[in-house]
Amino acid sequence: MATRLNMLPEDCVSTILSLTSPADACRLMLTSSSLRSAAASDLVWSKFLPYDLPCILSRTHSQQLFSSKKELYLQLCNSVLIDGGMRSFSINKMSGRKSFVLSARALSISFSEEPKHWTWTTCSASRFSEVIELKTASSIQIEGRINTQDLSPNTIYGAYLIIHVSDRAFGLDSIASEISVSKDECSVSNTAYLCPLDERKQLLESLLFTNRRRMMEKLVVEGEGRRPSKREDGWMEIELGEFFVGQKNEEVQMQLMEVKGHQLKGGLTIEGIEVRPKC
Repeated sequence: MATRLNMLPEDCVSTILSLTSPADACRLMLTSSSLRSAAASDLVWSKFLPYDLPCILSRTHSQQLFSSKKELYLQLCNSVLIDGGMRSFSINKMSGRKSFVLSARALSISFSEEPKHWTWTTCSASRFSEVIELKTASSIQIEGRINTQDLSPNTIYGAYLIIHVSDRAFGLDSIASEISVSKDECSVSNTAYLCPLDERKQLLESLLFTNRRRMMEKLVVEGEGRRPSKREDGWMEIELGEFFVGQKNEEVQMQLMEVKGHQLKGGLTIEGIEVRPKC
């Protein structure tokens, strides 16, 4: 392919590459030094940037400085704060599809302003100025909302609750929580535990909560009992569900809610909910 492209004018090569993908353009830059200029041109990378980029940049927390569209693209592969620091925005390096993280402040969290239950605090590991930490509560309800017009069309998205569980956490693994993602009248539910699987802890809690757990399982919708998994940024995440973004603008509701268990719990820190492409 590179040999044939070498026979064309540079602007023609750039036009052709703009119809491919960021991954294709990067591969060509590595395989052919003679085509590197065409593959790095603004004509190519402006096509890979989101069509509504001017609107997104107007919402950024700080000004983006760049000398080329390719440099801007690579900057946006790392998250940038928008909406007064309430959200972060990034694009997938390989596809250019958009991702957002809704901070804890952008979520609806039951009793979040009651200091005996939750406390707002700072965390050096977070991209946001504040995270929220659960001190003690008998129930948890977390909800986030996003409009599909902010996302990349014709894309399957996943919604992920970003958390940290302290060594002193308690009550988070005794009862499953109900998780759901809803769009218009379509809603998909599942169940999840807020603690990663710990065989020792699981054995102890099974002795203490066996009867209670069996009773509560009847109240929880059937599901796979998802567990948190580690992220590259040091946090953990629970997938709340997935949804498809078409051409129509719709509001997506993402939720985690403990069913009627009233088990005291604490030691959970919430950074936010990430909405990112699954493919």
